[in-house]
Amino acid sequence: MTPVTSMRGKRVAIFGLGGSGLATARALAAGGATVVPWDDAPEKVEEARREGFAVEDLHHSQWRRFAALVLAPGVPLTHPKPHWTVELAKAAGVEVIGDIELFCRERAKIAPRSPFIAITGTNGKSTTTALIAHILRRAGRDVAMGGNIGTPILALAPPAPERIHVIECSSFQIDLAPSLAPTLGVLLNITPDHLDRHGTMENYAAIKERLVARAEYALINFADEPSRAIFRKLSGFFAPDHLATMNAFGGLNNGCALRSELGFMRGGDWRPIYDLKGIPTLRGKHNADNALAAILATSKFLTSSFRSDTTAKRSASKEAIPQRFLSAEPPSQEPWPNFGERCFMEGALRSFPGLAHRMEEVGRAGRVLFINDSKATNADSAEKALSSFSGGIFWILGGRAKKGGIESLRPLFQRVEKAYLIGESTREFAATLSSEKVPKLRCGTLEIAVERAARDAAASGANEPIVLLSPACASYDQFKNFEARGDRFRELARRLIEEARALRAASSASSKARLRRQAPPAISGPTDEKIGTTRKSANTPRPRAVYRNRSRKES
Repeated sequence: MTPVTSMRGKRVAIFGLGGSGLATARALAAGGATVVPWDDAPEKVEEARREGFAVEDLHHSQWRRFAALVLAPGVPLTHPKPHWTVELAKAAGVEVIGDIELFCRERAKIAPRSPFIAITGTNGKSTTTALIAHILRRAGRDVAMGGNIGTPILALAPPAPERIHVIECSSFQIDLAPSLAPTLGVLLNITPDHLDRHGTMENYAAIKERLVARAEYALINFADEPSRAIFRKLSGFFAPDHLATMNAFGGLNNGCALRSELGFMRGGDWRPIYDLKGIPTLRGKHNADNALAAILATSKFLTSSFRSDTTAKRSASKEAIPQRFLSAEPPSQEPWPNFGERCFMEGALRSFPGLAHRMEEVGRAGRVLFINDSKATNADSAEKALSSFSGGIFWILGGRAKKGGIESLRPLFQRVEKAYLIGESTREFAATLSSEKVPKLRCGTLEIAVERAARDAAASGANEPIVLLSPACASYDQFKNFEARGDRFRELARRLIEEARALRAASSASSKARLRRQAPPAISGPTDEKIGTTRKSANTPRPRAVYRNRSRKES
């Protein structure tokens, strides 16, 4: 936990007692604040009361007594209209902040130079955050990972000079963190999403920009025009060695890029790093982007540890990477990143376990591969999944549709063998698919969709048919969240995989029994167990031995 001492002796209201809300209440109380929590859900209020907090209906509170309102990121700050607690707070002149802001203030107070990597983007931020943390941990660093992924930020260990905080930040969290100023800010991409909460695309992009604008170092992916515009804007304020870019082939000399391999551009010199083929947890170009970001981000914090004893690393790991990646120069003259880093990064990327619900490889039933991409809650995320396979896709999609539906995915429909529709969006998506003559089946539920998709995939002529759950929709029409949807898909897929395995085992046993019944009678007489040949009986006459005189060389 990170006790929030910056609010010691102050009275703080909290609204929203989900995962991060209760963690915030504990951290504030540990730091000496008086906490007044509330939630619209009675069970959440009761949970806070059981933990000993003096809950209070904020409708009736004296707001001028509060120093701040800490708002859960899922609660509207501005759009479609401010939450009633926000309106009461503003009327009383009380600042409205989030848990990320409390962490930033505590860091500024107790360890202002402690390493802090913040990652944002419409898509890919969870995988990139987890991969950065994975690489740093493999290098032996003390890492605290959380924020919008996994552990709430205030439930993590506090900032310290030797501890690296790796924090995923959603647009909602950034909007509630005015003093966010990480050591390194990473912006992966910006595409339309959550516009119901931010009003316009311009507002959404401006919020994402805040994370990199106040960072000491910034890494921006040239994935889209809003991100490129932010890079051009910040290039006038950042020192050249404090601002790097990804996937920029327009003459920029500082950053990393994706060609046929992962690589870095330093001073105009292209250096390949690693080919991601054969790593199932980093499948597709979008994951190549995530890997690029992770490599560059972690190299900022690991370079010094690899600079020493490069010669020893080269000799010890010479077989670890393909020959084409080896530098011809002496180690002392080798451009950054050096050989030791490249060997290390290869091992780190290969050992990355991936994340649940994000292109998660559940398993195989014969030729059929099941992929759980339940996190794809919009068309842009689903586009990454569909682009990862050249064809043979049996696509399960649907739920509560986002604006634009799946119209942007039309160019990828040719990769889809058949679509299986679930949820509220069935009629809308069926119309889009029909206009492109994509075979489809209205399934209604995930259970029916998985069963039918698996059956059709097994009967198809594809070399590796893919049953892909990538809904391009929110899950709230049928599930609590995308995790519950993905968990159910995994459960259904594993059941089919086990059934297929049991069927193969039974078929194999039956084949062996049939072969035994059809086998010719065995030759009588004892056999040699090692080589299965008939031994000669003791009474079998031996052939007459033929002797000859040995030469000296033979003896």
